[in-house]
Amino acid sequence: MRIGINGFEAVVPRFGYDSKGFPSRVGSSEVCFQWLTELEKIDKKNLYTIYLPVEPTSDMPKARDGWRYNILPKKPLWTIFALSSAICKQKFDVFFSPTHYSPLFAPCPQVISILDLSYKYFPELFKKKDLFQLNLWGGYSVRRARKIVTISQSSKDDIIKEYKVSEDKIGVVYPGLKFEIRNPKLEINSKIKMRNSRVIKEKYGIDSPYILFVGTLQPRKNIVRLVEAFSKLNPKAIGKNMKLVIIGRRGWKFDEIFTAPSKFGVSDSVFFLENVTDDDLGVFYEGAELFVLPSLYEGFGLPILEAMKYGCPVAASNVSSLPEAGGDAAIYFDSQDVLDMAEKIEKVLSDKKLRDDMIKKGHEQVKKFSWEKSAREVLGVLEQVGK
Repeated sequence: MRIGINGFEAVVPRFGYDSKGFPSRVGSSEVCFQWLTELEKIDKKNLYTIYLPVEPTSDMPKARDGWRYNILPKKPLWTIFALSSAICKQKFDVFFSPTHYSPLFAPCPQVISILDLSYKYFPELFKKKDLFQLNLWGGYSVRRARKIVTISQSSKDDIIKEYKVSEDKIGVVYPGLKFEIRNPKLEINSKIKMRNSRVIKEKYGIDSPYILFVGTLQPRKNIVRLVEAFSKLNPKAIGKNMKLVIIGRRGWKFDEIFTAPSKFGVSDSVFFLENVTDDDLGVFYEGAELFVLPSLYEGFGLPILEAMKYGCPVAASNVSSLPEAGGDAAIYFDSQDVLDMAEKIEKVLSDKKLRDDMIKKGHEQVKKFSWEKSAREVLGVLEQVGK
């Protein structure tokens, strides 16, 4: 079977580059990259052509017989003008776009992926240009697609509700984890703990216990309410030296996020870190007292599983797909209720037995997810549509 794929998301650096010179991949970029990486590993039978606007980065799968790249010069609306014309005369059995946007024309059935519909529920959080494109082109792509892949049952329900498509048209494929699963809070030795603490202190100036958030700095992540909830925590319950560490690149409409610590009187206790390597991110997860994801809406919530993988207990909002990601291993709060958020954070930080139980359950929860399994399910969808 001949499979064409739009690889745009895997190589375009929406949030700049990491310390190794690779695109800083989050959200749809990370999902696209991981699916491509695993598809190349698991499938030597089908013939793939991956369309890119630039040369593949060195961490992408190497070209081989059955796996080739076609570079189309980058231009505005690349998928519409460059990709559509390039594939219209090709003889593919199926064309896959791991993004909301499909080409205008394709000579075969199409599959697209939609991670979430946050633009439908929180339009005020998006730039007008992006919102217009998501609604117009995204809606067109949904209608054109033979099949839609999404990453949670919650997102599937939203797509059915908003686009009035049949349940059979949508397949749920859970994402995987970026790193090897381990549970250092149960197994890590004292020397490694000391080394990790030294890394965090020497490189980032943090030498106190901390609560951790990881994600793009944008309104949907609800970071302002997290800072407010942090300001309401009782020092007697959590310790007077507790810090809040916020790791993530700037997305959009982030000014209010940076002014929040001053507004709520906790400027000296909140750290914003932008350029954290994957290796150091693991160190931060390992060292955190608690990971908090207070989002208003998520397509899935991968950081929940990343935190659990490193033996870090998790508190998250009880919205959209987050209970699917965290299962019974996390504790949940109302994303709009600052006092509820603060109460749940205090509850975990002040109860060692609860924390230990959450860590053990988290270790079991992450075993349910892998990128190889995710890619095999995507391949199943592609082969079904391309028959």
